[in-house]
Amino acid sequence: MDLRKKDVAELLTVSETTIDSLVEKSGLPCYKIHNEYRFNRSEIEDWMVKVLASEKGSLPFGEEMGQKAPLQQFGLYRAINKGDVIANLDSSSKEELIYLTLDGVSEKLRLNPQAVADLFLERENLMPTALNQGIAIPHTREFLLGGLFDAVVVVYPKVPIEWGALDNKPVHTLFFLFACDDRRHLNLLAKIAHFISSEDHLRFLETKPDQMSLLEFIKTWEASIKAKSISEIIL
Repeated sequence: MDLRKKDVAELLTVSETTIDSLVEKSGLPCYKIHNEYRFNRSEIEDWMVKVLASEKGSLPFGEEMGQKAPLQQFGLYRAINKGDVIANLDSSSKEELIYLTLDGVSEKLRLNPQAVADLFLERENLMPTALNQGIAIPHTREFLLGGLFDAVVVVYPKVPIEWGALDNKPVHTLFFLFACDDRRHLNLLAKIAHFISSEDHLRFLETKPDQMSLLEFIKTWEASIKAKSISEIIL
């Protein structure tokens, strides 16, 4: 379904002026109908993943988003708390890791593991979800969870695994993302990318912290980060 500029501004929790800047300076995909911008949700997500995988490696959840959506301040903490952390998963391929992960969390998240794993693989076949620096954020184009919560399942493979990253580095940490709606999905994508933009955070993830240790670390980080505007981050 086509989205208008005001719809995308609400989705990213930024102003319509910022959307104009993103189109002009950062390549936010769009087309025009009767001289008005139109957008496609899937293309917006693909654009975000590409930008997140670039050298800049960060995206909007900043000043405007922080002001308009304060309940998301601890969104990543809450999502990992709802999800899980799986360490030393023994797999030799992207496909096997996805199937093993979904099989392991399907009961907790009340999902059909085979069907959902197929959706994750479909997304990977369209474009790998690796963000460079050994991190990937597997997700789907569908919203898999009902209700008012999101979930993130963090997986540490026993051996880093090839994931099609632009920097050709194998992945040592994966954030499987399960969100309830568009805005929260994009918010969590951006929040994870901002989190892994720190070398200290990357080194911490390489130690494969358990769920409690990771939650404490992320809660402290989410409480301390200074909001930035979207223009400061990627323009």
